Amino acid sequence: MTVSHDLFDRARARIPGGVNSPVRAFAAVGGEPIFFDHAEGAYMFDVDGKRYIDYVGSWGPMICGHAHPHIIEAVQQAAAKGLSFGAPAAGEVTMAEMLCEMIPSLDRLRMVNSGTEATMSALRVARAATGKDRFIKFEGNYHGHGDSFLVKAGSGAQTLGVPTSPGVPAALAELTLNARYNDLDSVSALFDEYPDDIGCIIVEPVAGNMNCVPPAPGFLEGLRRICDEQGAVLIFDEVMTGFRVGPAGAQGRYGVTPDLTTFGKVIGAGMPVGAFGGKYELMKMVSPEGPVYQAGTLSGNPVAMAAGIANLELLKEEGFYERLEARTRQLADGFKQVADQAGVSMTTVAVGGMFGIFFTDAAEVSNFEQAAACNIEQFKTFFTEMLKGGIYLAPSAFEAGFVSSAHTAADITETVACASEVLKKMAE
Repeated sequence: MTVSHDLFDRARARIPGGVNSPVRAFAAVGGEPIFFDHAEGAYMFDVDGKRYIDYVGSWGPMICGHAHPHIIEAVQQAAAKGLSFGAPAAGEVTMAEMLCEMIPSLDRLRMVNSGTEATMSALRVARAATGKDRFIKFEGNYHGHGDSFLVKAGSGAQTLGVPTSPGVPAALAELTLNARYNDLDSVSALFDEYPDDIGCIIVEPVAGNMNCVPPAPGFLEGLRRICDEQGAVLIFDEVMTGFRVGPAGAQGRYGVTPDLTTFGKVIGAGMPVGAFGGKYELMKMVSPEGPVYQAGTLSGNPVAMAAGIANLELLKEEGFYERLEARTRQLADGFKQVADQAGVSMTTVAVGGMFGIFFTDAAEVSNFEQAAACNIEQFKTFFTEMLKGGIYLAPSAFEAGFVSSAHTAADITETVACASEVLKKMAE
């Protein structure tokens, strides 16, 4: 018996499934979730004292590693002044200015408290601007747990085998149209079927919720062209990719400008933060300046803003992204090399600080159907054995992995060496 096991027993008595977010439950990989005590740099330490090299990073935002001294100091100073005002404070102005400076497509933005709030709000603005209720999302893309998005969603929904959630009204679900990621013809076909009803397209520019799937050449450019032709709003959901794949997010990396962009906790260094923003003519529709109502008592929380500002300052350091991408590529290439040596079919991908591992014979994975066809049982075994070796990967075959600036070459070497032993056992 462990302290973690005891905590899980207690949690199940009072919390559905014993967890406060479904993908934490380990239901897709077997076993019990680990309860953690503290984290520092590239490492997390569980309540039983075991150290893990962390490639989850609080599901993406810990791009500078855990408990970075610069961020912790900023949080402590802000907390000493008060935890919440429910009123304007200087930090939210500074944060807005920094984000608009770093992401050229942002003329204005509104702070919220989560990525889900951001995507829900952006969709509302897009519908109001176009007067059209239907919208297109992509199979396997996940945009939070808003009702409109839980139709053929990726990530946690697919992990647990419930891609469409009960409780979503049928009338609302009918307004959600699903296209195939990296397939422009499937998008055009929906516009042909509903020529006057589609107000926007929302997309993960690099999909991170069916594992890590980059956009095919021309895909994002094609979405931009279709939206321009159809008078639809293009929303990039950069909750995961924002500042993860480059200093200007995926839109900067691929040179495609959306009309609206959503962000999540990466802009708050892991604090409960989100934002949505974009073109002036769209954002001027948001209350109190315009008719589109959106509110949040804790939006722009001063402690979260302090953490986010400190985090963004670190990202501006010269060579930050070059080092991050090189380290991520080292990991992905290392996994692929030891898998080939062991005779285990594996495809890996790295984009910025994101990476993906697919147990498949295919040379690449480009959509949800291909991701779902990978060998999930092999992933379960790999995950479990890596965890025993002190390597913490996402407990789902449908989640991207993350490398931080705190990961060292030695961390990567240790991780790949562990993977080599695990894959050799799997091949026996």
